[in-house]
Formats: sequence, C-alpha cells, structure tokens
Amino acid sequence: MKNVLIPTDFSKNSWNAIEYALSFLKTMKCNFYLLHVSPFEEMVGTNSLYNSTITVDQNIVSDQKKLQLLLKKIQQLSINPGHSFFTINEYIFFVDAIRRQIKEKNIDFIIMGTKGASGLKEKTIGSNTGDVITKVKCPVLVIPEKATYIKPKEIAFPTDYNMYYKSRVLNTIMDMLTLNDATLRIVHIAKKEKNLTDLQKKNKNFLDDSLDEIQHSFHFLSNPNIEEAVQCFVESRNIDIITMIAKNLNFFQRILFHPTVEKISYHTNIPFLVLHE
Repeated sequence: MKNVLIPTDFSKNSWNAIEYALSFLKTMKCNFYLLHVSPFEEMVGTNSLYNSTITVDQNIVSDQKKLQLLLKKIQQLSINPGHSFFTINEYIFFVDAIRRQIKEKNIDFIIMGTKGASGLKEKTIGSNTGDVITKVKCPVLVIPEKATYIKPKEIAFPTDYNMYYKSRVLNTIMDMLTLNDATLRIVHIAKKEKNLTDLQKKNKNFLDDSLDEIQHSFHFLSNPNIEEAVQCFVESRNIDIITMIAKNLNFFQRILFHPTVEKISYHTNIPFLVLHE
C-alpha cells in the first residue's frame, strides 16, 4: 500500500496531476491524500479579531466544499477499487503543511502539478512546487501542465557520476521501472568529452551493478549547454519521464530550473521524478 500526497489548488494544473497519478498508479493499492493549503495571508489579513474569525470560518467552509466537489469529480472516473481518497485542509505555510502530512501520513511520495516552464527567478515553475522540490526530502513526481499520461517505457536519468547512489534512491527508481516494465537510460552530460575520474568510474560501476536485473543503458553527450543536451536526448530517445537526484544542486537546478524556455520544451510536457537521499 502506497501513501501518496497530492497538493491541489483546484486549478487545471493540479487536476492534470490527479489524473496522471491515478493512471500512473492504477495497478497499485494506494491511499491518496488530497491536500489544499489556503494562503497563510488570508488567515491573518484582517485587523479585527471578530472579522478575522469570520474570514477564517468562511474560508474553511469554502475550501471544504471545493474538496468535496473534487472528490466527487474523481469518483466519476474509472478508478481502481484499491484506491482510497482522503481530503485535508491546512491553514499554515505551504511547505510546513507538506512536511506535516509526510510525517503524519507516512507519505511515500508526492505528486503535484506545475505550469511546466522553468526558472526560479520568474517562478514559472510555481513557487510552491519549487519549494517542495528543493526543501522537502520526499520523492516528488512533478507533472507539467501539458503532460498527458502514457505508460512510461523510457526513463532518463541524467547524472554526472559524482555522487554515491544510496539504496533508498535506487529502490525508488527500480520500483518505478519494475511497475512499468520500463528501461532506464542513464545519461552523462559534460561540456566536453574527457575521461571519468576514479570516483566517477567507481560510482558508475556501482550503479551498473545495482541495476543488474533492470533494463538499463549508459549514454554520454557532450554539449556546453546542459539543457540543450537534455532536450536532444529526450527527443531522440522518446523519453517519458526524467528522474534526478536533488543532491547535486547546481547540476540539478540547471536542468530543472533553467530561466529561458524558448528553445527548451521538456519542462512543459515531460514529468520529473525528483529524489532525495
């Protein structure tokens, strides 16, 4: 049984994430926790204690109604009888609410929508999604606004081999591969071709050994622009999901949070599975 947290703001993006989640996990027994977090400023924005109480009460009632309507909308879909749904209202800061639910509900991973573009400066990925990805240590499957579910067969894993891959991270990747009978395409991207260091060779060999029973292959791309290299790889291999480890922050953010999106489209239609050690 998997415990899955799905934050929702009742937008088209968050509904897309819900639909993707139900399809992605259609063969598994799951508890889905639908979490709506009201903006904290709405709760503290009035001066009068009396008016503040009324505002809070009105927001609670409104949000609870929206969650119940969302639940009815989900139940109209063809869903797995092994799927159970629960609604949660929170009135604290967004990341604090996420962390609380992870602890209380023993959440295995989070699935949430995003506008699909990148750039933390412009916040086009959405500030809440960006905060969860970088500040919450729980696997996050990010569903861009233009992503539509197809059973993932090709999963890309960009890495520079500079880190040791812990079992928790590898187990999550292998579970996803096994669930979908998918192939992992491990891609090393560098500005120019050069020999791997001893540490990189060691980590690559460990990765190869750990994935012995999983379909996988190793690839190398030389390109001074990492984002363009990822775009090329995604298109040439028909990649369905990109998975990354958030530990190497510079490498990770360059791929996921690149500030210009004119030439880079993978942010808008390819789901990202972000893993934390």
